[in-house]
Amino acid sequence: MTTGATGTDNVLGRPLRKAARVVLLDPEDRVLLMHGFEPAEPDRRWWFTPGGGLEGEETPAEAALREVAEETGITDVELGPVLWRRVCSFVFDGRRWDQEEWFFLARTRQTRTVLTGLTELERRSTAGLRWWSSAALSATRETVYPTRLAELLRTLLDEGPPSTPIVLAPEIA
Repeated sequence: MTTGATGTDNVLGRPLRKAARVVLLDPEDRVLLMHGFEPAEPDRRWWFTPGGGLEGEETPAEAALREVAEETGITDVELGPVLWRRVCSFVFDGRRWDQEEWFFLARTRQTRTVLTGLTELERRSTAGLRWWSSAALSATRETVYPTRLAELLRTLLDEGPPSTPIVLAPEIA
């Protein structure tokens, strides 16, 4: 979750951090999610897709591949199309983050993960990684972001990627 380039957006009326997120699927169509928590409140936990802010002149695709490698140790990745876009706003580590996010589809055969490339903030707020089946994701009562991920993943697996990215409703927490 490196800080990245910002722009502006009419939805929030504030500068937006540009971020790339990755819906990384293994050969069994399981999705890899990170288990995070608020550093000051370690019992407040959630699951989310790997990804983070664009750095310098990086494209969203370049950031997606870099972030997956840094956050998961997975480098054998076939990056696919942008599935979804969204604007979100949340409080984390004592500050508000306003982001415009691109969610890329990606596939890998490499299922072993390592957390050695995390930033200092990520080390203070990451509990681990887990491969989730669509059924397990649909059944969980744990918090997952984006909040509609189980439904979106099921549609993706049933119908394939959309012809153009779907714009998700803004999530503001």
